[in-house]
Amino acid sequence: MNEQNKSGLVTRRDFGKVVLGAVPALGIATGLGGSTLSALGQMAAMAKPNSLINGVQIGTITYSFRSMPDQSAEATLRYCQESGINAIELMAGPIQNYLGMPSRGGGGGGGRAAAGGAAGAAGAPAGPGGAPGRGGRGPVDPATLTSSWNGVACAPSREGGGGRAAAAPAAALTAAAGAQPNAAAPAGGRAGRGGPQTPEQEAAAAQYAADLKKWRESVSTDKIKALRKLFNDAGVTIYATKTISTNMSDEELDFHFAIAQGLGATHTTLELTEDEAALKRLGDFGLKKKIFVAYHTHAQGTITVFDKAFAASKGNYANVDFGHYVAGGGGNPVLFLEKFHDRISSFHLKDRTTPDHCALNLPWGTGETPIKEILQTVKKNKWKMPASIELEYSVPEGSDAVKEVRKCLQYCKDALA
Repeated sequence: MNEQNKSGLVTRRDFGKVVLGAVPALGIATGLGGSTLSALGQMAAMAKPNSLINGVQIGTITYSFRSMPDQSAEATLRYCQESGINAIELMAGPIQNYLGMPSRGGGGGGGRAAAGGAAGAAGAPAGPGGAPGRGGRGPVDPATLTSSWNGVACAPSREGGGGRAAAAPAAALTAAAGAQPNAAAPAGGRAGRGGPQTPEQEAAAAQYAADLKKWRESVSTDKIKALRKLFNDAGVTIYATKTISTNMSDEELDFHFAIAQGLGATHTTLELTEDEAALKRLGDFGLKKKIFVAYHTHAQGTITVFDKAFAASKGNYANVDFGHYVAGGGGNPVLFLEKFHDRISSFHLKDRTTPDHCALNLPWGTGETPIKEILQTVKKNKWKMPASIELEYSVPEGSDAVKEVRKCLQYCKDALA
């Protein structure tokens, strides 16, 4: 065994062999400050949440808590506990922060990004200028608004949900997955958002790519196991990760699939692509790693939208968003659920209206997504895929994301009673 392995660091060769198991609590505490230890103590004292309702696993996704001030893994876990959620699709931000991914321009320092920092680190899509965005949805053209909803004339909402959504730009979707679109830009290439790069920008991008490579090669398996233990000890399982993108090298994919394995995820998610070569490559990679690759949909959701992905590889699954399915004009999502239930790894829930009713994003129970029928269908058939609450409507004044996710969970409980 070489010195690197003796020190607990992971090489490219052995990183894919992450061993599942427990890490003593003392190991987690090593090197952490008093405030972090205090926070961990508070989480340990909380009652374990339970959102497995009559056989149906209700979970959530990191994105639901994007408006909360702290985007660390510890805070995300606390939000789950306070919401009553015991399962999560964990996006790149909390994972990478916990594992010490270097921040861009940070000189390879490897420290955790500050809370509410870069979009990739926080797990939120990036908007113009790096500001938090809205999942890549384009501006709403009032001319596309065709009707009204409940007697109210349609008008563009602050979230861009007041009309048919434009196709999401690739850079925004990459950022939503927590990837770094410019990190591996070739010399003389184009930046992901800003056009041609200056020599200084090219040098900075090359340095950051080198920093990321160094970080990947030095991440400790103990750190991954500690993150899993942190969540599991609090009663929360990680059923999916969202950290990969279609343009990653095999080396990068090895790294991210090893993280998914180490955290106990059954699948890893990303935005659906039309690139058939990428669909085959990723799906086959997932088969090799025994981790399904599940693709997420936005307004393109239809009964046939996953045909290419399903045909390309048996490792490809759906992470279909049934709220967006309704808003995109896909029809009744229960038909999709019944037809493809054996290829759905998990699905997202939100309450939206149809395109003819402005494609609004609304508090649960006030839109047109048949949430109750979807959940009852899963319950009746005893299907095991998790249903992920994705909070995307505007948080009312005086409330916060944790309180609203708890309301959505209560809606699920009532629907499954």
